[in-house]
Amino acid sequence: MNVQAIVVAVAILLTGIMAGIFFTWSNAVMPGIGKLGDLEFLQALKSMNRVILNKAFMAVFGGAMVAVFLVPMIQFNGVPKALFWFYVFTFVLYAVGVFGVTIQGNIPLNELLEGANLDALSMEELKALRTTIESDWNLYNLIRTVCASLTLICLIVSCFFWDK
Repeated sequence: MNVQAIVVAVAILLTGIMAGIFFTWSNAVMPGIGKLGDLEFLQALKSMNRVILNKAFMAVFGGAMVAVFLVPMIQFNGVPKALFWFYVFTFVLYAVGVFGVTIQGNIPLNELLEGANLDALSMEELKALRTTIESDWNLYNLIRTVCASLTLICLIVSCFFWDK
């Protein structure tokens, strides 16, 4: 196996893990905690946001971005130009739809929640905070889920177009 194939394989693995994480949050975690009351929902989301910021998650999240970036860089002279540009598209899809949405969308909402003293808020304030966070966070996560999944599909499909 050559370096190009290893980089694509690592990108497939890491984007697959990220797509799975985002899908799980969209499909099970958020709908599950969405059934909780406002305080319990916010406490649960705050707790999960803290727990997910660990070395393993950060390595996979950052590693996926690096691997997807390296794919077109390493493949520049090794694949037909159309496939190279497909890899560039795949990188942009992931960079904007996953990394960018996380940085510009989900993280600011997570920081808003982290900064809130939930025990000091009234019921109305809790409801307002939940309303501010929940639907936007879910939308951003859906975008990340779709973009990570499409990136994964693009990377897998690209393997069928390598010169044998």
